[in-house]
Amino acid sequence: MAADGQRAISVEAVGMSMRFGGFTALDDVSIRVPAGSFHALLGENGAGKSTLVKCMMGFYRPTAGQMMVEGRQEIIDSPRAASAFGLGMVYQHFTLVPSLTGAENLVISRTDAPAVIDWSRELTSLNLFMETMPFRVPLGAPVATLAAGEKQKLEIIKQLYLGRRFIVLDEPTSVLTPGEAEEVLGHVRRMTSRGDLTVLMISHKFNEVMTFADDVTVLRKGKRAGGGRVGALDHHAMAAMMIGDQKIATLDARQPVAADTPSMLTAARVKAQDRTGLKSISIEDLSVRAGEIVGIAGISGNGQKEFLEVLAGQRQREAGEITVKGARYDATRGEAHTLNVRFIPEEPLHNACAPRMTVADNLAFRTFDLDKRGRHSFWIDRGAIRRNAERLIARFKVKTASLDTPIAALSGGNVQRAVLARELTGEVDVLIVANPCFGLDFAAVADIRARIMQARNAGAAVLLVSEDLDELLELSDRILVMSEGAIVYETPIAAADSRVIGEHMAGHH
Repeated sequence: MAADGQRAISVEAVGMSMRFGGFTALDDVSIRVPAGSFHALLGENGAGKSTLVKCMMGFYRPTAGQMMVEGRQEIIDSPRAASAFGLGMVYQHFTLVPSLTGAENLVISRTDAPAVIDWSRELTSLNLFMETMPFRVPLGAPVATLAAGEKQKLEIIKQLYLGRRFIVLDEPTSVLTPGEAEEVLGHVRRMTSRGDLTVLMISHKFNEVMTFADDVTVLRKGKRAGGGRVGALDHHAMAAMMIGDQKIATLDARQPVAADTPSMLTAARVKAQDRTGLKSISIEDLSVRAGEIVGIAGISGNGQKEFLEVLAGQRQREAGEITVKGARYDATRGEAHTLNVRFIPEEPLHNACAPRMTVADNLAFRTFDLDKRGRHSFWIDRGAIRRNAERLIARFKVKTASLDTPIAALSGGNVQRAVLARELTGEVDVLIVANPCFGLDFAAVADIRARIMQARNAGAAVLLVSEDLDELLELSDRILVMSEGAIVYETPIAAADSRVIGEHMAGHH
């Protein structure tokens, strides 16, 4: 890149449309990204962001429209053609080979990599190249040993090493701590400011867009809904472009929790094996009071998933005790029913539903074998199941073609609403929630967070595990940080500092 005299390039998509049969995914969208600028692309799930980028990068051949590179119309009909013009993409999920070193990943990514590699020569060349880079990444270490932030830097370095001068970043900070996100985007921003690089970033984080981007384009339902200079817009203006006149749920005021409010959920000296069987998780002392949301922050893979499996009865604990309302809790269906414990796992379609069964049947999983008084019954009342489903669908605004639609046919947001409807109906004393808004659109996220806050204000003790720190900061009364299978930090929300939380998430404690 800059070391070779390469500079940023301008890229423009003009009148881009993409139809799949009778469905129009992209409808006459234009976007101009000037050389040396940092441009953000916003939109709800299904708005057309990925389709637009795939047309620009040659993965799709658009139904209509053209690509301009440096003011000239060019035919980009494959990713290889995009590469030839200096266009590259860093994907949301890492594409590096974990068992290879950073240096090996860079060299094998070249189309001209020799069959027999002179590593002495290649490493000399790589060291010279790295002197021109704003990032410092250990190229001699296997990628599997790198932190998430280092992997993201290496993905960007790979694109620069391959001579890309326009890079698409797809949700680049989704797995990074706040400190890592700020460092990575800060470096990228400085490269664009120097004129070394042009960036188009797909993001759903307004704060990042406001901090780092020059301009923004917003898509809605496959069309360009607006955009402009970031300095002339605010969160509300961008949200309005994304969702139109759709009403967005707002959080109820947080009701105060008395200091002597009893703990509803406790975990003491709990130990269990992690999924590898090589390490263990150890939760010394955790408690959640009635009317309180306790958030657990942590980078994926630090034991949160295993701890939730213990709480759900899906993983055997080797030691320790879990109590609900002072009673021993082993997560049986009977205990969950008696003690009013509800669980909303990550990816609810796969972990909390029977995908091929109907919406009505899925909504009845907690009550299908109970009579009107809540006692076990041998008779299944199909009429009662349908009436229950109709009531919950209306109350929780679940969009479904009919009660008999397989729940797998619903959108992610509507599956989540259906599971919330089932789990939040009736008395709820303990609510355990895992990444409830992952992959959902703006409106669904707002609705689900509002429902969680309503459960808290109604007196439920809520344990919220999330990899979205902004979500935890918005909802929690206290935040705990989990790292290497243990709780390593705790802060009340009034004193919460995202940078300090991020440092503990990264293991700097």
